[in-house]
Amino acid sequence: MTPTSQDLWFLPLGGTGEIGMNMNLYGHDGQWLMIDCGVTFPKPGRVSADGTVHHSGEPDTQMPDPRFISERRGQLAGMIITHAHEDHIGAVPYLWERLRCPIYTTRFTAEVLKRKLAERGLLHQVPLHVVSVGERRHIGPFEVEWLALTHSIPDPNALMIRTPLGHIFHTGDWKLDPNPIVGHGYQRDDFVRLGQEGVRAMVCDSTNATVAGHSMSESELHDGLQQWVASATGRVVVTCFGSNIARLVTLAHIAAANGRYLGLLGRSLHNMHQCAQRAGIWPLSAKVVDETHLGYLPPHEVLAVATGSQGEPRTALRRLAAGIHPTMELSAGDRVIFSARAIPGNEEAIGGLIAQLRQQQIDVITAEQSPKPIHASGHPAQQELKQLYQWVQPDIAIPVHGEAEHMRVHAELARHSGAGQALTGRNGDVFMLAPVAGIRRQAVPVGRLGWHKGGLVKVE
Repeated sequence: MTPTSQDLWFLPLGGTGEIGMNMNLYGHDGQWLMIDCGVTFPKPGRVSADGTVHHSGEPDTQMPDPRFISERRGQLAGMIITHAHEDHIGAVPYLWERLRCPIYTTRFTAEVLKRKLAERGLLHQVPLHVVSVGERRHIGPFEVEWLALTHSIPDPNALMIRTPLGHIFHTGDWKLDPNPIVGHGYQRDDFVRLGQEGVRAMVCDSTNATVAGHSMSESELHDGLQQWVASATGRVVVTCFGSNIARLVTLAHIAAANGRYLGLLGRSLHNMHQCAQRAGIWPLSAKVVDETHLGYLPPHEVLAVATGSQGEPRTALRRLAAGIHPTMELSAGDRVIFSARAIPGNEEAIGGLIAQLRQQQIDVITAEQSPKPIHASGHPAQQELKQLYQWVQPDIAIPVHGEAEHMRVHAELARHSGAGQALTGRNGDVFMLAPVAGIRRQAVPVGRLGWHKGGLVKVE
């Protein structure tokens, strides 16, 4: 199945009808362009996009089966990574041998990807092209423009993909944050301009399509975090997603304002901090001390950020709770702040971790119980979705990055917000965008691969 010069297709291989392991293809004039190549970390009892319930014993790291495009590797013009979250970037090192195409991304994401490739000995094999916001590149029959949006990680990008048959606006993960703390912001005029130019299809994030209102800005979290740190008498440990550089910068400034030293506990935090420094987006004013110093400082001078906000095993917070962390320990009267919300499926693990901490008379603060906000989502709520549709005014809305209910609500909202029509489907559906809009249901076989004992295995 190959698109002709008269075809413009969208084909999701992962991430549509589910949240995680994003992999999207655009087809035109005999070639394909891949957008994102991510992983997922399944939990027992997960329900896949086709309704299958899966159980324990599966590989911990899973990704879309790229067989459709790997069998047509000569038609793959390139791959674009929109941002550095695992569900968009994490499968690249595992699937590189099957894809072997040029990769395009912006600087911070490139730094994260370089580290991942180096860990698997692939750094010098992969043709990695670093692009800038506002830049345009010709990749096969596609002209691609990188556009700035905001998310919970630095430098996320939307894409305007231009072809003679029509233009596609691919949002990636996004929100409208007027003050994202680090990295680039967004410009309303960029999206109004797209609408004036004409957009055939807008392929858009559905994660929070069922949430009313507007997402919170990262800048709105300062006061809540400051309050909990300022009122603490012992050590303070904050746990959050390691890729949220803006949250780390906020905490570094709060530490300095309260006479505390900020240290990072956990490999992913150190990696992201180093990538932010290399990309030139870590501010010099945000001071971080070597974590080995934390164990020697008076408790009231310690502010540590630890991995483990989802209750994962072998993370820094788990080790602190068990009293086996190599660089510092917690005592009665210390405070642990969860600056994150539970990912569905992780509630039991998080609850057990909180109980373990409280048994030791450690004060635990969660995002749900804090009067002032201490966590913000990285995805658009309904008001932001409406706003972007009103700016871009696409002929066709295609909700992705969500389960069936997210996409259903998103489609309805799009129809009432400026989109001519909405098409909903799932992985393996071919969305025909030109010359006539339509869907060929389950036209392409899809599935999952898992990383198990040093190799890729099929996940049934």
